[in-house]
Amino acid sequence: MSEKERINRKLFDFIKKSPTACHAAQNAALRLEDEGYTELFEGDRWEIRGGNKYFVRRGFSSLIAFKVPEDEFSSFMISASHSDSPAFKIKENAELPERGGAVRLSAERYGGMLAQTWMDRPLSAAGRAVVRSAEGAEVRLFDLGINQAIIPSVAVHLNRGSGDGAKLDTATDLLPLYRTEEGAPSFASAVAAAVGADEGDVLGSDVFLYVTEEGYQWNGFISAPRLDDLQCAFASLEAFLISKGGKGCPVYCLFDNEEVGSETKQGAASTFLFDTLSRLCRAVGRGEDFERLISSSFMASCDNAHAVHPNHPELCDANHSVKMNGGVVIKYNANQRYATDAVSSALFRLICEAADVPVQLYANRADMPGGSTLGSIADTKVSLCTVDIGLAQLAMHSAFETAGADDTEHMIRALKAFFSASLSCRGGEFRLIKDED
Repeated sequence: MSEKERINRKLFDFIKKSPTACHAAQNAALRLEDEGYTELFEGDRWEIRGGNKYFVRRGFSSLIAFKVPEDEFSSFMISASHSDSPAFKIKENAELPERGGAVRLSAERYGGMLAQTWMDRPLSAAGRAVVRSAEGAEVRLFDLGINQAIIPSVAVHLNRGSGDGAKLDTATDLLPLYRTEEGAPSFASAVAAAVGADEGDVLGSDVFLYVTEEGYQWNGFISAPRLDDLQCAFASLEAFLISKGGKGCPVYCLFDNEEVGSETKQGAASTFLFDTLSRLCRAVGRGEDFERLISSSFMASCDNAHAVHPNHPELCDANHSVKMNGGVVIKYNANQRYATDAVSSALFRLICEAADVPVQLYANRADMPGGSTLGSIADTKVSLCTVDIGLAQLAMHSAFETAGADDTEHMIRALKAFFSASLSCRGGEFRLIKDED
């Protein structure tokens, strides 16, 4: 097995174990604990020592990890990716009245999805439940695992326009089929059983449907659910863990709710990053240095990019189209939907050049606004030099997406070099300090 195939198999395993944002953060936390990281809690006093490694979670679905250099550090080197993906969220009163001998689930869209790609696929449900305890309540994650639901299409014979991209209504066309009238246990009882509680002790839940099909590698490509953005979340975590660290303090961020705008207590628009970095500075006796350290810090906002579509190359800007397996993508937008500017682009290109990682440049067609990501949003809370990067993929926001088989390894190598460097800024002069300097 080649190294790239080994990496992609680890990626598929990470995706399989991360059906929701809460599970993605939990899997990252477990990996960090295995590597000797200590969990901090926002409600506790922080005792932090140089040479040690820590992480903190917020909202069960966002996580920030950092490793503190033994010597005084000069900057933060930060990666940021997101844990969530478009999905169907099950409403609190989950089951709809029986119709045609079938019980359906009441669901709504989370994020902007390609809804038609979710139809006629095996689905399951996962999330978190808040369960009554002796002293109040506790959160338990669960995954129903086996196939539990399907969103059935209307036969073309009954809707002659359905084969030509008919518009789908969430409240009618996209309701998941769950069980027959006398079939499986109720959805509420299934959730309760999954968290080991009586149904009456489940006080609340956040439950999402997810595609159960597993990722695979084929003919130079990889295909899997939730590549946006778990491919970047995985690659940046791998790079963070294997990087040596230099004169900077490496920081790994995994934010929830990017797909719905990030304006939540655990999103990139929250105080989470500011709170964590400022508390870290105070805990190591450098509270007065916070602003100075931020001025020389660097963030890589990691979220996938649109590859040129072989069937529709006209949808890309002719000079800024990117291809799968072409390397790490630097993303630009004049209206700052991406945070990249001349300085951050130049610095990141130097890092990739030193690591021998290929780089591609992406911009939307001038008449297409495109999407946005978390870099510019996070910058409004902690303002620092930021580059928006990603990996080229097809079918973004589909239930099953496709990317290049070589690119996960490209991102790991690039971010390993990124975490192992630090930045020094003074006026218009910028110096990258590598770990061997």
